[in-house]
Amino acid sequence: MRRLAACLLLLIAPVALRATVILPIEFRELVTTSQVIVHGRVTDVRSAYVDRRTSIQTFVTIAAEDYLKGDLGEYVTFFVPGGQIGPYRTVFVGAPQFHEGDEVVLFLRRNGSGLPFVAGLSQGAYRVVPGAAGQPIVTTPVVMAKGIADREPIVRGDPARRPLPLDEFRSLVRQVLAGGRQ
Repeated sequence: MRRLAACLLLLIAPVALRATVILPIEFRELVTTSQVIVHGRVTDVRSAYVDRRTSIQTFVTIAAEDYLKGDLGEYVTFFVPGGQIGPYRTVFVGAPQFHEGDEVVLFLRRNGSGLPFVAGLSQGAYRVVPGAAGQPIVTTPVVMAKGIADREPIVRGDPARRPLPLDEFRSLVRQVLAGGRQ
């Protein structure tokens, strides 16, 4: 009898389910589909209610140090889904989190005339940290196919992927933009 009641309750009260599916994006695709690629330092992180207070988004501002593609000016503000306001928190799986002072390379896209957003969620946010020798390195591994038309399987934890010095990362982005082979 309880099973029947539970089944009836499930049929009577349909619930809208929403899910986030994050497909791995190959580096060449990330570079070519992003409208802006910027290296900079986070200067401000603020969360705000949107959509009539039904969800929270985080608005991040960075001071641009240089652009590898496009140009949005000295300061760039973009949004990330999710965030926290007081005791209320919205978690958006796969969305990167930022803190003031973070040094990043961002792959940004824009829908229409609105604020830009990080392409591929956390796949388009590369952290820059000091390396062992003091030079800046990009921590997120790059997945790159052997040739332009080739596809490389994306394997989590692949030991062949390694952090890159920032200058090498910039060169790799410029090489992809120029249509060159690795």
